[in-house]
Amino acid sequence: MCPTVWFYLGEIYRLQEGHDWVTLSMVAESMGVSLQAASRMIRRMAENGYIEHEPYKGIRLTPDGEAIALMVIRRHRILEVYMVKVMGFGWEEVHDMVERLERGVDDKLIDRMDEMAGFPKRCPHGEPIPSKDGVMPVVVDGPLSEWDEKKPARVSRVKTHDVEKLRYLRDVRLMPGHVVTVTARSPFNGPVHLDCEGDRFVIGNELASELYVEVP
Repeated sequence: MCPTVWFYLGEIYRLQEGHDWVTLSMVAESMGVSLQAASRMIRRMAENGYIEHEPYKGIRLTPDGEAIALMVIRRHRILEVYMVKVMGFGWEEVHDMVERLERGVDDKLIDRMDEMAGFPKRCPHGEPIPSKDGVMPVVVDGPLSEWDEKKPARVSRVKTHDVEKLRYLRDVRLMPGHVVTVTARSPFNGPVHLDCEGDRFVIGNELASELYVEVP
């Protein structure tokens, strides 16, 4: 199978979170390609039985497509953990590096990296790592932008790969595992006031929506 198909399937799986169907424009934007290029690839994947494509609805993975997507996601997230925990790279660096690297890494090497990284359950950004037999762990969390005020929360996942945002979140310790409390929220989607383990600061509502939190 062409590695490009792998990455399309992995991206469609991520886009499907919270959606029954994914649109062609969502896929094209996420993959950084034209609508025409995405459409050609989607037709090819539909012919191979990896996706369902319904006019006016969009696309979604079949069981065969989902199995491949979970394998792709597992490989990517193990590589990220290995590069952070074992090689010492920053969490803001590894996503793009892994995207360039992962095509040439075989499964035997992924297994050894998994072992050397301590068999991690989540990637550096908090996303769960599928098991080797293709089961995605269930995570119960939600965006910080919708979290109740005065109710402590633990950062679960960070749903951005923007380098500057990740550097800022590292500097203020808004990383997976840290506990944060919304002390106030400005109206009309205004800034969110936070207390993160004694440090008080303000972040924009857009960034707060990319931080997912869970009950400590």
